[in-house]
Amino acid sequence: MFEEYAHAINQRFPQMHISGGNFPPGQLRQSLASFVGFAKLALLAVIIMGDKMNIFENMQITPPPIYVWASQNKIYACIITFFLCNTIEAQLLSTGAFEVSLNDMPIWSKLQSGRIPQPQELFEIINNHMQMQEASGKRLKDNGAYM
Repeated sequence: MFEEYAHAINQRFPQMHISGGNFPPGQLRQSLASFVGFAKLALLAVIIMGDKMNIFENMQITPPPIYVWASQNKIYACIITFFLCNTIEAQLLSTGAFEVSLNDMPIWSKLQSGRIPQPQELFEIINNHMQMQEASGKRLKDNGAYM
């Protein structure tokens, strides 16, 4: 998300240096995503090799209907398992959190605000920040600080 905002800001304010970045998820979410990844591989192995392993016959229990369907439709079951697990992994790993800094001064933090700014809102913040910098620079110049 930060890259999209940085691109939009650079188009509107090409002279400006924007820095920021996306924040990785916490350790728990990373661990859950890893677990889902391993579970995906295990499910795919069971779907593909299930008939040869005789999992439910060895345990002497009736296989659930989803397993019966998956063993009869291996290609569809593998595709569904693969994409569903990838979606879950992506949701766990995506925080959407980012910060934007202008001239090393933070101007927006999704972590602090809890939301993503509207582009126009971010442009107004940048305009206000630039006006404040110009005004303070002019005051310093008027007071003889620039020699």
